Amino acid sequence: MSELINWYATGRRKTSVARVWLKAGSGSMTINGNTAEAYLCRPTLKMMLDEPFELTETKGRYDVTVNVQGGGLAGQAGAIQLGITRALMVMNPQLRPTLKKAGMVMRDSRAKERKKYGQPAARKRFQYSKR
Repeated sequence: MSELINWYATGRRKTSVARVWLKAGSGSMTINGNTAEAYLCRPTLKMMLDEPFELTETKGRYDVTVNVQGGGLAGQAGAIQLGITRALMVMNPQLRPTLKKAGMVMRDSRAKERKKYGQPAARKRFQYSKR
C-alpha cells in the first residue's frame, strides 16, 4: 500500500519553481523527464539534492519526480532542494527539527534587485564629476 502513496511539495528559489513528488522506491531522481545527473551538469548541484536525504538518513528509499521551470540551474537546484525538504516533512513531521537545524526549511527569498532609472545597474552609479 505504501508504494501507492505520493507526497507532494513545492519549492521556490529566485525565479525557479519546483513541483516535487516523493514515492517509496529505489532512490531514482527524475527532473523534467531526465536523470538528475543529465539535467544538473555540476556535481555540487547534485550534492544539494542529496543533502536532505543524507541528513534524515533516508537516502535510496524514495523515488523523486520533479517538474521545475524558470531561472537558471543553481536557482532550480535550490528550489528542488526546498521541495524535497518540504515533501519529507509532509511524509514524516518528526524530520523537521533535523532539517531546520541544517537551515533547509526556510525559503531563501534573495532575488536579483531591479535596475533603477538614471543608473547603470541596481546599485551602481555613474561617475560623479564635481567640476
